[in-house]
Amino acid sequence: MNLLDAEEGKEYIIKDIMTDDEEMEAFLFSLGCYSGEPITVVSRVRGGCVVSIKDGRYNIDTDLAQAISI
Repeated sequence: MNLLDAEEGKEYIIKDIMTDDEEMEAFLFSLGCYSGEPITVVSRVRGGCVVSIKDGRYNIDTDLAQAISI
């Protein structure tokens, strides 16, 4: 299951980042998005979703959301 399948407002634990793109993986890591971290989908927006990771909120596109396995 990836972030596009997640319910809004429910906290999930990131299982894995599924991508072969090293830049995308490094970007997600810089946001604090890696295995074992809690993540919450705050809302859905056109072309992606707003997520809460640690103390920050980020707008991520569908490609990033699909790469995050929960």
